[in-house]
Amino acid sequence: MAKGEMTQKIVKPDPEGLAASARAAQKGGLPPVHLWNPPDCGDLDMRIARDGTWFYLGTPIGRPELVRLFSTILRKDGDRYVLVTPVEKVGIQVDDAPFVAVDFEAMGEGDAQDLTFVTNVGDRTTAGPDHPIRVTRDPETGEPSPYVHVRADLEALIDRKSFYRLVDIGCHRDHEGASWFGLMSGGVFFPVIPSAELP
Repeated sequence: MAKGEMTQKIVKPDPEGLAASARAAQKGGLPPVHLWNPPDCGDLDMRIARDGTWFYLGTPIGRPELVRLFSTILRKDGDRYVLVTPVEKVGIQVDDAPFVAVDFEAMGEGDAQDLTFVTNVGDRTTAGPDHPIRVTRDPETGEPSPYVHVRADLEALIDRKSFYRLVDIGCHRDHEGASWFGLMSGGVFFPVIPSAELP
């Protein structure tokens, strides 16, 4: 084994190093993580829980600005979530979706309605053709899990309070030959549940 290869295996990335690289790469707006193809440095003991809390070595990361910074260098490669900088790439664990939609604003009415969601890390996304809403249901309990696309294969789980508010402004439409209850945004109807299954 060459000396350089041995060093590469011994050196493990750490959050502070990632943060420093991410800060250096930012020039306003989101970094172009889709253009970066650095060496894969394995996995980091970092996890995003279903409620949006980020953990490192089992301890919550208590600095919101650091979580926000990490969220800007998050990418999904196939089924794997990675933090990417121009010089390294590390895998992290995501329990469900990497973000949580904690609030939304509804503008307009009917077919002209726009739903703009705000995530726990400050992203704003308006549901529409490029940012769809989807709902999965637990096969055993029937409990819905609603998501909205944020950017580049990254979604936000819509939190419960926001979902209840969305249900209050939903509507019924014909969808694929059946009547569905769902949401309008950006000129698109997003089905939530068949109308026949509503109480």
